Amino acid sequence: MGGFEAVPTIPIVNAPVTAEVLARAAPMNEGERQQIIDRIKRLLREQDAVLVAHYYVHEDLQMIAEETGGFVSDSLDMARFGNEHSATTLVVAGVRFMGETAKILNPEKRVLMATLEAECSLDLQCPADRFIPFCDAHPDCTVVVYSNTSAEVKARADWVVTSGIAVQLARHLKERGERILWAPDRHLGSYIRQVTGADMVLWPGGCVVHEAFKAQALATLKQQHPEAAVLAHPESPAAVLELADVIGSTTQLINAARDLPQRVLIVATDNGIFHKMKQIAPTKLLIEAPTAGAGATCQSCAHCPWMAMNDLRGLVRVLERGDNEIRLDEEVRVKALRATGRMLEFAQSLKPAAAAKSSTA
Repeated sequence: MGGFEAVPTIPIVNAPVTAEVLARAAPMNEGERQQIIDRIKRLLREQDAVLVAHYYVHEDLQMIAEETGGFVSDSLDMARFGNEHSATTLVVAGVRFMGETAKILNPEKRVLMATLEAECSLDLQCPADRFIPFCDAHPDCTVVVYSNTSAEVKARADWVVTSGIAVQLARHLKERGERILWAPDRHLGSYIRQVTGADMVLWPGGCVVHEAFKAQALATLKQQHPEAAVLAHPESPAAVLELADVIGSTTQLINAARDLPQRVLIVATDNGIFHKMKQIAPTKLLIEAPTAGAGATCQSCAHCPWMAMNDLRGLVRVLERGDNEIRLDEEVRVKALRATGRMLEFAQSLKPAAAAKSSTA
């Protein structure tokens, strides 16, 4: 059922090395750090701006967002929050597609990013000039793209989806008898197909962080910590997911860290999530899933190199200069809004069912 079906060769992505990205930043003493934080907070107030940050960026940026009325979450709730907030400027700490999504939903607002260098391997591996012809070659498919894609790719899609609602949407489309063309993460696509039995054609992309987790080393780590639960993001390879006790989106993994009875948790996703996990589950011992093992390069070492480009100096600089603004072709934006709006509407439709399930638990 489904398959790769002669997918075009995807671009080779030469991702930066996370350690080298982090090493580029000049040292900062505590006094300088606090001065920059105070200046960022003042500039946000002065510019009627709100900071929206992803769970994977540095904890200082997450802290500033929370302390200034901004928001820290996964890509779905980042998009929703920016759309609903009254601020005239949205400042996005994350990667480029997150800034583009904010602009798709908020054409009247100024959308700034701490850095425009912050890309995503999934986005880069699914360029519109290759993806659109592939969609055209499968006219029988409903095109569903992960949020980790460009505005141009979203404009060609029927649906945009995040990992938090991907399984539910696939079940919904399967019930309607629809065949799915999924892009760009093949591991997440394979997981969705396995769970739902949906008929899916998969684009062969992969995340540089999650692809680095090693199942054999993880199995050894589990033997060393038999009392631990393994939490994994579904962008991880299938062999890693087979060892997981919980598979879910970033928000779902954070909630699991709080709710699971196990005190020791082995976490197979970007280690930027540990800041929020420590806040919500302060008594738990968190261990990074291993990226060492056969074939390991430690290119990311469990932290996205592009997320690591978001820092305090970049954030204060963009607020002072007003650069790094996201601009989209209006025709592309309007087309991308259709599929992105469907995502938000579908996610909203799931809330009553989730609330009913919670009330009867």
